Amino acid sequence: MTSKFGKVLFHKSETDIVVSGHRGMLARYPENTMLSFRKAIEAGVDQLEIDINMTRDCELVIIHDCTVDRTTEKSGRVRSFTLDEIKRMDAGSHKDDAFRGERIPTLKELLDAVAPTDISLNVEIKDTTFETVDKTVKMLLDYGMEDRFVIACFDANIVQYAHQKYGVMTQGFPVQEPYQINLSNETPDHTYAVGIYYGSLTRQLCEEYAAQGIQPWTWCPDTEEQVRHAIDCGARLLTCNDPIPALKLLGKLKTPPEQL
Repeated sequence: MTSKFGKVLFHKSETDIVVSGHRGMLARYPENTMLSFRKAIEAGVDQLEIDINMTRDCELVIIHDCTVDRTTEKSGRVRSFTLDEIKRMDAGSHKDDAFRGERIPTLKELLDAVAPTDISLNVEIKDTTFETVDKTVKMLLDYGMEDRFVIACFDANIVQYAHQKYGVMTQGFPVQEPYQINLSNETPDHTYAVGIYYGSLTRQLCEEYAAQGIQPWTWCPDTEEQVRHAIDCGARLLTCNDPIPALKLLGKLKTPPEQL
């Protein structure tokens, strides 16, 4: 199956529903850490959703916010720290003291782990510069991830740039999404998929995007009831804080939750 961009889809068949681990498995582990990513993969996810920022010395790191305040013991913008300084921060104890010592990973660290597998990546650009897109796409391609990643961003200019320059699959967000910026009449032509917040998800909205040739995806259905509703609406990919209910329902669970 190919997209409107002529790329191979993540989906293995017309009926396949992809389960993506939101920042790994953030419901159970500290988000965007290698521990969280490993546990999501052990559980059986098809994809990892990650967030990219850049350090002062131009290294790509995986952290959701553009500051380190919420998920580490330090404060300040990611761009204000070197990689060495970032690597000394504790990215685990904000979740629970049992996770103290978990670190902010680099994109390279994650790719070293997932490139030999069939895991795909939803790569959300948080540091919204063309420089960050360029470095991110180059590294993904250098690791042979050609048809196994999508570039996502709330800034439609970044989505359009990534598609126009590299022809890669991209994910935008609905017009109704309050954080979406720089939408234009050209945006749909550069959008492979749209990430619809679960609270806004309807069958009509999914059908509208599907009719435009845009994949309707959703975040974050985290209970069995929510997963069933998302699938019934027509969502093709589920980005889950806790992927266990979706994996169970879809018969994809590889490791029982008590063993994770």
